[in-house]
Amino acid sequence: MTDGLKLPGRKALVTGADTGIGREIALEFARQGADVVLHYSHHKDGASSAAAEIESMGRRTEVFGADFNDLDQALALANHAIKALGSINCLVNNAGVSFNRPFLKMEPDHVKKLFNINFLAHYFITQTVVKNMLEHGGGTICNLASIHGLQGAPEHSAYAATKGAIIAHTRALAVELAHRGIRINAIAPGWITVENYFKAIPGFTEEAAKKDAENAVPVARYGLPIDVARLATFLCGDDASFLVGQTVVLDGGTVSLMSLISDFRTESTSKFGEDYILGPKKN
Repeated sequence: MTDGLKLPGRKALVTGADTGIGREIALEFARQGADVVLHYSHHKDGASSAAAEIESMGRRTEVFGADFNDLDQALALANHAIKALGSINCLVNNAGVSFNRPFLKMEPDHVKKLFNINFLAHYFITQTVVKNMLEHGGGTICNLASIHGLQGAPEHSAYAATKGAIIAHTRALAVELAHRGIRINAIAPGWITVENYFKAIPGFTEEAAKKDAENAVPVARYGLPIDVARLATFLCGDDASFLVGQTVVLDGGTVSLMSLISDFRTESTSKFGEDYILGPKKN
């Protein structure tokens, strides 16, 4: 019985499932009926604890580690996942790393590593899984991009380039494979608070973040991993069967907000075009 589950019988591989967004996606997929292989790069405990939760739901699960800076390890992961579940018909390319540094201080090794982890491994894992999908009736793929691939932020030139590559790759590959029964879409998250924020940002606290988000994000809050997980579930489920090649921006309105507007909660005192639209004021 499916009992309203959105991913009944799916066999999924979720990369970067040891923390944050990827971990929550793996858990939500299991809640919605999928068996899940979880990939981790550094935090095996996080992936293992998620796998224990998945097993308690009665789903099949496995945990595999791989360093995506090593393409051989990435390809081995894809093959392990296929073998563990018999096939893979749902792939979430979530794994990635962020790195900010002024453009003039970036070195070739920095850029190579970002592209190896964020795009090259993703690209060839997809190739391996797609071959398996074609042998088993198709499937769905959800790629994790970022609003950094759509807007500019200082000191993120290389990271943004990897996310822009994911958006372009999603669009092109989707139209190549849609007629063969494989649907591909992407998510571009905005501010999603995860564990790394507390490590990387000096003085970052949940209380301060809530206050900042109230002022900076149109929806007046930051995002949570479950927000992304629910969207990934939709994109990989049957309800999105006519959605192909799209990058869905999940950011609480951040990209929609024109950056030149300083306060979006009060009526503007500026009167652009008033004379032209309303006509000259009558005395």
